[in-house]
Amino acid sequence: MRNRPIPGSSGLVRGMTLLGDPVLHTPCEPVTDFGPELAKLVEDMFATMYAAQGVGLAANQVGTGLRVFVYDCPDDEDVRHLGHVVNPRLVEADGDEIRGPEGCLSLPGLEAPTPRFDRAVVEGVRVDGTPVRVEGTGFFARCLQHECDHLEGRVYADHVTGWRRSRLLRSIRRQPWGSGVAALEA
Repeated sequence: MRNRPIPGSSGLVRGMTLLGDPVLHTPCEPVTDFGPELAKLVEDMFATMYAAQGVGLAANQVGTGLRVFVYDCPDDEDVRHLGHVVNPRLVEADGDEIRGPEGCLSLPGLEAPTPRFDRAVVEGVRVDGTPVRVEGTGFFARCLQHECDHLEGRVYADHVTGWRRSRLLRSIRRQPWGSGVAALEA
């Protein structure tokens, strides 16, 4: 069995894009160049996700408007899921819709009950262009839907409604980066 390097071990930690930055609110472009720059981006994204203690990270969260995300996320049975998807498509999201706590590295320190389906399937390719299909349940399904949303220019707060949304918007305004609340109110 060959030893594989740990994802992110040779990557650089990039700055996190925060709510309000236009790149977070714009649909990302498909990846067309599968060269070394893409591999470097994925490696840096893993390093950044681990440094921020996250379970998933989309490319626009590090300021790059490309359709790529990485993940290292458990499901509800504590099975670890580790990988990346380039040009992902959320092809299924079904099962029970569960309102559970959700946070985001681009909205640091906050979370809100957010409705998500408890099963999700994403298809795309790996950094080398080979096809990949990722299926998740529970918390991992939430992660897959969350990262796909990022690539469409949405954040979890876009799914929060009613008094929960009002409370979240107030919390955002109190943050040092809270000027981004205008992007959610538009």
